[in-house]
Amino acid sequence: MFETRKSTLYVILAGIFITNAVVAELIGGKLIHIGPYVMSVGIIPWPVVFITTDLINEYFGQKGVHKLSLITAGLITYCFVLLYVTLQIPAVSGKDLVSDNQYNAVFGQSLWIIVASIVAFLASQIIDVTLFHFLKKKTGAKMIWLRSTGSTVISQFFDTFIVLGIAFYATGKMDTHTYITSGLVGYGVKLAIAIVMTPFIYLGHGLIEKYIHNK
Repeated sequence: MFETRKSTLYVILAGIFITNAVVAELIGGKLIHIGPYVMSVGIIPWPVVFITTDLINEYFGQKGVHKLSLITAGLITYCFVLLYVTLQIPAVSGKDLVSDNQYNAVFGQSLWIIVASIVAFLASQIIDVTLFHFLKKKTGAKMIWLRSTGSTVISQFFDTFIVLGIAFYATGKMDTHTYITSGLVGYGVKLAIAIVMTPFIYLGHGLIEKYIHNK
């Protein structure tokens, strides 16, 4: 019974993890203002991804996260391949129908943004899982918030600047000042969301413990 529940738990957490990662990529083309700065709404789901990463880390170890990260990167790639194919197919013309220009504006992200997203995702996941287990060895079963939020704080920093660096700075679409300010704003929003969601980490732990150990 314990193993069955643990397997079910992994499927549920993997579903949340993959869904948020893929959705973040799909909605990333929409930019919003945070004060005088610009930020992609794709940032919003990522704290959920990293919290889910920490829960998987806690109960399934580094192998569980590494395996899921590779699967997710493959699924994100597959998603973009399908989008590329659909972008090449002409839309039906008509009133109130989605035109090619509208569809392309939403889903026609550049190759560099796709590459940047996948590289940043894999790099940040490796950093997150490594720091999580380092902190867990130091603190044991105590201070869940430290290993969860602490690993997320560092990994989110790299995730933010890798995406902007590859997709915009390296391609000349951003100057150094814009790259740094946009990165800091995006990271600040991620950090704030991660801190706000810290109580949900404890809630998740409590629900999981109750579920897998309930007889």
